[in-house]
Amino acid sequence: MFPQSTQKKCWMFSDETELTTLREKTNADFIAKHGTNMTAEQKEEHFLSHTEERTLLRFYELQLRDFCRRFNPPMPRATIATALHYFKRFYLGNSVMDYHPKEILVTCVYLACKVEEFNVSISQFVANIKGDRGKASDIILNNELLLMQQLNYNLTVHNPFRPVEGIMIDIKTRYSGLDNPEKLRPYIDDFLERIFLTDSVLLYAPSQVALAATLHAVSKASASLDNYVTDILFAREQLGRIIESVRKMRSMAAKSVPPSREVVRALEKKLDKCRNQENNPDSEIYKQRMQEMLDEEDLQDNERYAKIIQDQAAHDEKILGVGKILSPSAV
Repeated sequence: MFPQSTQKKCWMFSDETELTTLREKTNADFIAKHGTNMTAEQKEEHFLSHTEERTLLRFYELQLRDFCRRFNPPMPRATIATALHYFKRFYLGNSVMDYHPKEILVTCVYLACKVEEFNVSISQFVANIKGDRGKASDIILNNELLLMQQLNYNLTVHNPFRPVEGIMIDIKTRYSGLDNPEKLRPYIDDFLERIFLTDSVLLYAPSQVALAATLHAVSKASASLDNYVTDILFAREQLGRIIESVRKMRSMAAKSVPPSREVVRALEKKLDKCRNQENNPDSEIYKQRMQEMLDEEDLQDNERYAKIIQDQAAHDEKILGVGKILSPSAV
């Protein structure tokens, strides 16, 4: 299914350079739009750079994961993985200065709950959020359509969990050189948890991620699957490319280090000053825009209601006229 999916067609990229180019363009477009009257030095001081945005996003990916871990009722790992996919995709074409990650984060999780059929109501969902839950509910519902639009409505995500199960079943069925394959589970789960905090899921197919997790687990367990990989799983001409992909993913997972709290605090202070206030629920311009939208909806509702009343009156008048023509006194 993955080769024919929208994930494969629209959300897989050739290498890290392509992702960096997209993020640099997103950052530059925001600065060009909102810093028209600033010098280059003022822009550099006022706005976040694309690398600073990336640092903040790594922090909020961890926040997303931790929020899902604490969620009540317990959230399936496929839902968490899908939410992380959405979060990564959204910020390829949107700047954190336009949409604050803490607001998009919860929206991604809420949408992932729906798509992965982890059924919780909005009231159950916001019960897991600290602070003003009514405000949180409004933010999530206001951003849900925006998120789906920015994902191009490509909501189905293929995660590596099923391919992992396929590999485990295949090892147990066709390869006798590994005692107790289940001992690999903890290492596989740890690897997948770390790989979702990297760009690997935007660069490699779920089956490749699953294989990398399995081979990583084998090395951690001081075991070997060399004969299984070379004699059963792949033709020898494929091995070089497969081994290189696995090596890159393991390297990316190993380099996935969370940013320090001090760095994050400094970047969040900078973000508070440079974010687009039109998308800040706490700003007056945002509240005014929301009120104008509500007023416009009320006006449209009133106009529709007036039209219905007018049409009903015309209809009644027509019926009354026909009744007069047919009445005995009119004959």
